[in-house]
Amino acid sequence: QVQVVESGGGLVQAGGSLRLSCAASGSIFRFASMGWHRQTPGEQRELVAEMTNGGSSHYADSVKGRFSISRDMDRNTAFLQMGALKPEDTAVYYCSARAGRENYWGQGTQVTVSS
Repeated sequence: QVQVVESGGGLVQAGGSLRLSCAASGSIFRFASMGWHRQTPGEQRELVAEMTNGGSSHYADSVKGRFSISRDMDRNTAFLQMGALKPEDTAVYYCSARAGRENYWGQGTQVTVSS
């Protein structure tokens, strides 16, 4: 059984910063990749950033240069440092941890950016 837990969301003013944390635990020794997605009401969940075991990362165009993903491979944790936040970054942010064909999700953490 795998658990994925996010933390660090909240309310921030436009231009501010937030750091999200994610911890994955359970029967998987190391996840092939961990990432962050976000979703707003009525919209599909979209990838924000992802990092593989090899250290390769990629970002949605909308967050490049503002967000940075990092991982602690040994502890199966992932972080998303978000800067220069915009109101359009407001969403529920979900952490994902992939092992083989399985993708495990956290419950989500709300990020609200006020203008």
